[in-house]
Amino acid sequence: MSEVTRAQALEALTLMPAEVGRLCGFDRLGAMHNRWIRQMLLTSSDMTLLAHRGSYKTICLSVALAILLVIEPEKKLLFLRKTDGDVAEVLRQVASIVRTPAFQALGGAVWGCAPEVARLTQGGLTLSTHLSQRGAQQLTAQGIGGSLTGKHADILITDDIVNLQDRLSPAERQRTRQVYMELQNIRNPGGRIINTGTPWHPEDAVSLMPNQVRWDCYTTGLLTADEIAGLRRSMLPSLFAANYELKLIASEEALFSFTPPEEKDSSLLWGGAAHLDAAYGGGDCTALTCAKAAGGRVLLYGRLWPGHVDSHLTDIVAECGRLRCAPLYLEVNADKGYLAKVLRARGLAVHPYTERMNKYLKISTHLRAVWPRVAIVRGTDPAWLRQVLAYSVNAEHDDAPDSAASLMRAMRLKL
Repeated sequence: MSEVTRAQALEALTLMPAEVGRLCGFDRLGAMHNRWIRQMLLTSSDMTLLAHRGSYKTICLSVALAILLVIEPEKKLLFLRKTDGDVAEVLRQVASIVRTPAFQALGGAVWGCAPEVARLTQGGLTLSTHLSQRGAQQLTAQGIGGSLTGKHADILITDDIVNLQDRLSPAERQRTRQVYMELQNIRNPGGRIINTGTPWHPEDAVSLMPNQVRWDCYTTGLLTADEIAGLRRSMLPSLFAANYELKLIASEEALFSFTPPEEKDSSLLWGGAAHLDAAYGGGDCTALTCAKAAGGRVLLYGRLWPGHVDSHLTDIVAECGRLRCAPLYLEVNADKGYLAKVLRARGLAVHPYTERMNKYLKISTHLRAVWPRVAIVRGTDPAWLRQVLAYSVNAEHDDAPDSAASLMRAMRLKL
């Protein structure tokens, strides 16, 4: 790195921290991560970053900690993770960043001499540039099982203090909540709290964290569709939802315990049938399901559109035509057959029916019975599949599983 001035070094550390991270060896940090790190460095209020597993949020936090140690040398930092072992891993990473040639050059430009790791223990880290008059540790780190009595800090950082234990154990959940609430008492006046992590339970400590910003596996762009599908297949729906979608579903209530395999050839649906679950307002979605039974398998394809069905008629007609699926089964309870007339006028073969069956019973019998033989056709909306996998008796939304179950019933598909 060519010689830089103090102003240039401060600008790089605060405006381009992801680039600093890349210079220190973290090649996959991008513009999104730059936003995350800058918020950690510059926000004056509490913040909570919730991001999916494998999104590099802990790496971003390590880069932010290294930079804070240099640009805020008078501040006292407290870092918390679930266990002491988890803490030690991050401390070693922060120290490694400080020792890289790029960081040494930038820190040296800020201070006139390169910052050294003056002290590194299992419980903390101090740089040679620390301005404490009492020789106090600059960054204190510990698991949440340690005592917070007598501690005070200007910047408090929590990273993954909530995990699977909090989902499974009410006692652990309450313990973590108490630790988080105690942080309010140990921050110095004007201090702030930075949180990163993943939610696991509606009443866990994440529910107490303010100013939440969520980045799930569909919004970061870090995972391909194939990678997401592979992750789905490798774990229970409840675990995938928590780790990658930042959603909470009750594993003990979920009807669909695995993600079906994928079928790449959509032409195999030709000659199948379709079902439309139409939304007429509120928070419901319009769900289209296309299906065909062939070779011992049930091929399913789904689309999900937010809002009123009238806004999506062109797409519905196009999808049924492209996949050559007819008839289109359509419930007429809500509109007395009006939508059926509209879709017939657009050329679709519509089979209207009146619904009388309990929705949960329909989904838990007709769809669940064929689920072991289902293959999901490529191009299916991730939101459609998420809604099916998350379905339980207490599910907030059921448009997709209701549509799929209604079609399975209409096609008389069963084991």
